[in-house]
Amino acid sequence: MSNHEAILEINDLSVAYGTAKGDVLAVQDLNLRVLPNEIMGLIGESGSGKSTLAYAVMRLLKGSARVVKGSIRILGRDIYAMDKEELRQFRWANLSMVFQSAMNALNPVLTVETQIIDTLLSHRPQLSKSEARDKAYELVDLVRIDRSRITSYPHELSGGMRQRIVIAIAIALEPSLVIMDEPTTALDVVVQRSILDQIKEIQQRAQFSVLFISHDFSLVSQLASRIAIMYAGRVVEVTKARSLMDPEVAHHPYTEGLWRAIPKITGKSVALEGIPGTPPNLLRLPSGCAFHPRCRYAFEPCRTMRPLLQVVEGSEISCHRFVPEEIHHGQ
Repeated sequence: MSNHEAILEINDLSVAYGTAKGDVLAVQDLNLRVLPNEIMGLIGESGSGKSTLAYAVMRLLKGSARVVKGSIRILGRDIYAMDKEELRQFRWANLSMVFQSAMNALNPVLTVETQIIDTLLSHRPQLSKSEARDKAYELVDLVRIDRSRITSYPHELSGGMRQRIVIAIAIALEPSLVIMDEPTTALDVVVQRSILDQIKEIQQRAQFSVLFISHDFSLVSQLASRIAIMYAGRVVEVTKARSLMDPEVAHHPYTEGLWRAIPKITGKSVALEGIPGTPPNLLRLPSGCAFHPRCRYAFEPCRTMRPLLQVVEGSEISCHRFVPEEIHHGQ
């Protein structure tokens, strides 16, 4: 698929936070594509830059955070070239987001019905109040909430119900891309599973793309068709979700480490093994590959040269293990 057909195109993006000790690059030289009707997973440890990337795509960076390089195009349009009114109209109609904390995303003094109707009327003023109310009922039906709860306030709903309402508001205007940033983190595993099933069902019915952000590898691997893995602000691998189940398929050492750390309840018993060490300080990234101090496979080029993403067995992987030896000698 050519670039112009991608719903989301991120090209050479870097996002910095200004600090007293200088700029910290939370996202660095990042390239990513999300295709039509695709669920794309984005995984990494806390501090890897996942949420910063999401806020950059939404153009919601706050404080000292700013895009210092690169571009973000959604449906072919540069979101940072829009004026405020263009951006207001574009968001939610074409691009929406499900935030981590549903309670904080909802207005505590307005009913669910009012919040859904306000979202609809602010972008589609041609709708009558009655039409907007009918659409609100359709949306709560879609996320499997009883219509009687539409007049409730957020605090009167359970965590799972609040998260469903946030999803309903995010898809109210039928956007082409929905970003979901850790949408099930605060929920128990049974409710998580239910919401994941609903996300997949709604996405297949409404035909929109999803960028699903999480630190939970097993969760994302069940939902997404492709997964991008971030480490220290960079994408180190882009792979098909089903390839994770195949022990014969090559992966980045960080991807391997994340996968080994997941408890398996089916198949052959495998001892859990965590990744040694901790993520690096972004102010003082290691030279070469940022993962090399924690990597079991590290050798000399890893300490001195930053690897680039390259195609390996159908995946894109940034690792010197997969670079021919003669290229290392040439460098």
